[in-house]
Amino acid sequence: MISLENSLLTVSISTKGAELQSIKNPTEGIEYLWQGDPTFWGRKAPVLFPIVGRLQNDQYRYKGKTYPLNQHGFARDSEFHVEEQTATMVRLTTYSTPNTKKHYPFYFQLTLIYTLEANTVNVSYLVKNTHASEELYFSIGGHPGFNVPMTSDTTFEDYYLSFLPRRTRGQIPLDGSYLDLENKTLGQTNTEIALKRTLFDNDALIYETKGKNTFSIHSEKTTHSVSLTFEDFPFTGIWSPPKKEAPFVCIEPWFGIADTTDFTGELNEKLGIQHLKGKEAFSANYTISLS
Repeated sequence: MISLENSLLTVSISTKGAELQSIKNPTEGIEYLWQGDPTFWGRKAPVLFPIVGRLQNDQYRYKGKTYPLNQHGFARDSEFHVEEQTATMVRLTTYSTPNTKKHYPFYFQLTLIYTLEANTVNVSYLVKNTHASEELYFSIGGHPGFNVPMTSDTTFEDYYLSFLPRRTRGQIPLDGSYLDLENKTLGQTNTEIALKRTLFDNDALIYETKGKNTFSIHSEKTTHSVSLTFEDFPFTGIWSPPKKEAPFVCIEPWFGIADTTDFTGELNEKLGIQHLKGKEAFSANYTISLS
C-alpha cells in the first residue's frame, strides 16, 4: 500500500488498479472515501480503462474481429508499478501485455499520478500509444465513491448535489445498462439537487459536461464536503446503487461512456471513444477537494 500525506490529508493507494483506498482528514479522523462493501459495491475508486460503462453483450469489434471486454475494462484489476514517489506524489504505470491483447489488441502505456496539494488530491491520467504506426482507441474515467453521510450526526438525506457553473446540462438516461439517446433531456443542474434514494432508481445520472465543471456534495448540517473539478471531460456520472440504502455517492468524470441501445459494436464508431495515432499521448486530470 502506498501512503501520501501532508498537513491536511492522508491518502492511501493500492498498486492493484492504481486505486485510491483512503482519503482522510488526520486531524478530525474523517474518512471521505467509500471503503468498499460487497453488500452495496465492493470497490472504492476504480480507474476505468480501456472502456467506460458496459458494451453490448460485453464485446466489441475491431478490424473484423470480436473481442470480449467486461464493464469498465481491465485496468481496475491490473497491477501497476511505482515509477516515482515522494511524500505527496506517486506515479504508477501499467502496460499492454499478451493477456490484455486477448481483450484489447492495442499497445499502450497507462500512467496514474496522484498529487496532494493542501486539501486537494489531483488525479492525472496519461495514456500513450506505444506502437509506431497502429492506431489506439480507448476510453478512460474515474469512479471514486464518497461516504454519505460524512459525519455520524448527519444522514444521507441531509446532503445535496451542487454544480458549477450553475446551468442546465444535457442528461442521458439509461435503458438497462445502455444509453437511451432518443430520450436525452436537459438536466436541472442550474440548481441544487437534494440527495434521496429515489434519485438513483434508474441507475446513474449521466450529464454532458463541456468546459470546466465542479460537482460537489454538501450539507447545511456540516462544514464537511467533497468537490470534483475537471475540464473538458465530455461526460460525468453520479451514482449510488439503486434501491439500496448505500451510504455513498460516486462522482465520475469520463472520457467515454457506455454503449447506446442501438450501437453496432464497431469500436472506432463508439460514442465518446478517444483516438491516438502511433506514438501519440493523451493526458487529463481532475481534482478532489475536501473540506
